[in-house]
Order: sequence, then structure tokens, then C-alpha cells
Amino acid sequence: METNLAVRGLAALAQETRLSVFRLLVQAGPDGLPAGKIAESVGVPLPTLSFHLKELVTAGLVTSQSVSRFVIYRADYGRIGELVGFLNENCCRGMALPGSAPAEACGPGSCAPNLERTPS
Repeated sequence: METNLAVRGLAALAQETRLSVFRLLVQAGPDGLPAGKIAESVGVPLPTLSFHLKELVTAGLVTSQSVSRFVIYRADYGRIGELVGFLNENCCRGMALPGSAPAEACGPGSCAPNLERTPS
């Protein structure tokens, strides 16, 4: 993932309503949710929600599809995976633990800084 796409995605998530909408859509799974249901769930009026959904769609984190008279919004799991991969790209300075997959190498505690100081 290019840095500018990562920045756009992270910037879109750096707002409370958009983060709530995004998390709701991730929970909803591949079926997604119509705008009205999203507005009801996060407690914002539709015009306000439209602005936030546009930001998430522009960032590539959410997709939209017209179905009959509804617009269904879905989290874009592929883009989410790319963003998480970008954030973990240099985990452990890019070195996997012997015999482990890169994802395992970046598990909890595996990249914790060594706080023990060696004498100089």
C-alpha cells in the first residue's frame, strides 16, 4: 500500500463518528447495512451520516452499492487488510522469528522493546 493511501485511510478513521460507522460495518459483515440503519445505530441524522460515509468511501475503507431504493454500505476487507499490513510492514524490523509466519512474528509481545540495558 502506498503511504498516501494509508494516510487517507487513517485520517478517515481519526474521527469519532466515522470510526463508529466503520466498526459497525465491520461487525455487519459482507452483507453490509443500508444508510438508514447505520444512522439509527450511530445516532446521527442522515445528512451528517452522508458526509461521513463519503469520507470513508473516498478513503477506500467502505464501498457502496445501490440495491433497489437503498444504498448498502460495506467495509472493504481487502483494503482494511492492506492498511493493517502497511502498519505491520516493519514489525520487528522486518525480521520474522525462525519458523514463524510474518503475522506470528508480530504477535503480542514479539516486538516489545528490550528494556534491559547492556553495559557500555
